[in-house]
Amino acid sequence: MIPEADLILNADGSLYHLNLLPDDVADTVITVGDSERVPLVSRYFDRIEVRKGKREFITHTGWLGKTRLTVLSTGIGTDNIDIVLNELDALVNVDLATRRAHTTHRTLDIIRIGTSGALQPDIPLDSLVLSGYGLGLDALMAFYPKKMDTEESELLTAIQKHMDKPSLPAYLTRGDEVLARKLGQGPYVGGITVTLPGFYAPQGRRVRAEQQHPDLLERLSGFRLGTNLITNLEMETAGIYALARVLGHRAISINAILANRSTSRFSKHPERIVEQAIRTVLERL
Repeated sequence: MIPEADLILNADGSLYHLNLLPDDVADTVITVGDSERVPLVSRYFDRIEVRKGKREFITHTGWLGKTRLTVLSTGIGTDNIDIVLNELDALVNVDLATRRAHTTHRTLDIIRIGTSGALQPDIPLDSLVLSGYGLGLDALMAFYPKKMDTEESELLTAIQKHMDKPSLPAYLTRGDEVLARKLGQGPYVGGITVTLPGFYAPQGRRVRAEQQHPDLLERLSGFRLGTNLITNLEMETAGIYALARVLGHRAISINAILANRSTSRFSKHPERIVEQAIRTVLERL
């Protein structure tokens, strides 16, 4: 039995942070960071049957044709991903009344639609990156068992050797190949997405505070191993990939490129590429 202090419920039996009940969640979950992006996705639904929210976690569940979908805002960072992934999993794999895991496992398809900055100069603004791998330079997976296959371990070792920054935590997880095929081959750029634990110094920005790793972006963008290179950076993908694997779910991340950090350029019409990302995902589901 899962203790009350480990899995906290609200008075109505819903989960503490997400404020959701098991029937509120579809098998396919689209995650977005910004709560204001939830209705940008759900406006394409033919019917919305669930509208719930608490804090930064806003959820709409409905139907697109014969497909039931949930769109959920996660807020920013892998600390929030820890909450979202664990509570989504509990909703579908735990009997909240008895606090015991179900005898059969239910697998969710989790698709992140997020914004990101490119690290390679030849990745154009207003393009889409499908994250083949999520490279986490945050501490989340220091608290969970890492589940990496041989290819992932070898790639991570090569990245760490190239980076030569032993003080930085690192983990690497491949995106789900079934979902990647479902979303199709184009119009995406593919590569390794690096997830960082902050927006300013962790992503190479300096306002007033000094940076501990001023060469970080240069090191990241300079990595090559065969066809593998680090294409973009953001704040959630690696955590989603790694925790999805730990919990037995499938995950893929689509990144709308709003900035190119190599050329210091920013999109003139960021809303257009976000809209393209949403429509592309929904059309292929």
